[in-house]
Amino acid sequence: MTMVIETTLGPAPKTLILGATGPTGRHILSQAVSRGYDVTVLVRSPEKAADMKGAKIVVGDARDEKALRQVVKGRDAMISALGTPASPFREVTVLSTATRALTAAMKAEGVSRLVAITGIGAGDSAGHGGFLFDKLIFPLLLRKVYADKDRQEAIIKGSHLDWTIVRPSVLNNKPGRTAIQTLTDLNQFRGGSISRENVATFVLDQVTTDRWLHKSPLITW
Repeated sequence: MTMVIETTLGPAPKTLILGATGPTGRHILSQAVSRGYDVTVLVRSPEKAADMKGAKIVVGDARDEKALRQVVKGRDAMISALGTPASPFREVTVLSTATRALTAAMKAEGVSRLVAITGIGAGDSAGHGGFLFDKLIFPLLLRKVYADKDRQEAIIKGSHLDWTIVRPSVLNNKPGRTAIQTLTDLNQFRGGSISRENVATFVLDQVTTDRWLHKSPLITW
């Protein structure tokens, strides 16, 4: 079940954002509105979305395919900025569960464009986060989260949708820079960081370009 609590629509492209209440998702939402996108966000907690302006806010669970079909219908593109806290001991399934529901809803409603954020350490970017990330943070705090990110990526790659997976290096809250690196060959790359602002800009750029279609670029400073 979903409940619409706010509607302020702008011009196309018509975009759905999942994870818009997170720190990176908020940058994506703000920039999308600034670009004049027609934005819908799906949130579980209306309280967390109380300060969001310029978007249609729908309350629902991103793991619920029926709820997703209602918000996917009529959209041009989906952006997944879903995240989950570090989980050293408990298994994580929310990312893969929500992604499976999202891709099913997109196919059912005839929507093909999906841009999803995972992160450095997912897929073949594992082992490229630098000493501190790879040897301490990843194994002690993020191993179970990234196991689910790997499942999430596999679902996306097997979906036959028009997907781009964006893998940011370690995120920070600094102002964005005018130039970033976009890498698919990581042989010489270790470590790195990037601002959430830059990630949001790159993600939104993928809504209207096929430059990285069916690819998983790592973005970093």
